[in-house]
Amino acid sequence: MVLTHNFSLPTYEELEQEEVPLSSAALKAGAFHFGKTCELENNEFVLCRQELNDPRKCITEGKAVTSCALSFFRKVKESCFDEFQVYANCVDKSSTNFDLTPCRNTQAVFDKCMNDKLGIDRPVYNYFLRPFVHDSNRPKPKPSDPLVFSGVPKKLDDNEPRTPAKYGGRNHGAFTV
Repeated sequence: MVLTHNFSLPTYEELEQEEVPLSSAALKAGAFHFGKTCELENNEFVLCRQELNDPRKCITEGKAVTSCALSFFRKVKESCFDEFQVYANCVDKSSTNFDLTPCRNTQAVFDKCMNDKLGIDRPVYNYFLRPFVHDSNRPKPKPSDPLVFSGVPKKLDDNEPRTPAKYGGRNHGAFTV
């Protein structure tokens, strides 16, 4: 990869953030409730990444997502630890690809605990597929300039006379008798 002199990477202090110490199965088990709880922070991060197309400019939004995840899973640990552990263990051990289907019974127990103790309902089936408009406080990026190509021929005026085609007619499909 070729870099220029004005390219700069963020410092270690800027990147310093406590990580979420969970396994893939645990993250998958809590994904629906986590996605609903931290939806605003996640949408802000994804919007930043898509609009600016530079991950260095979205570090603060990424830290907000991570801190929201940490606080969410700490609440789960305080309120529904046993139910979450059983559900995550089922997700981990019941299939090779973390399939949720064999764990519907433990999922129902975990969902009930989340609803009763934290007031967080599991989102409906296609909630994350629905289009939503995200209101952001960040300034809208200015649109990029259109591409300009050199050597583009000038546009022909419709009133200019046209010479007959050298190897046949211009009207394909139109036959003259």
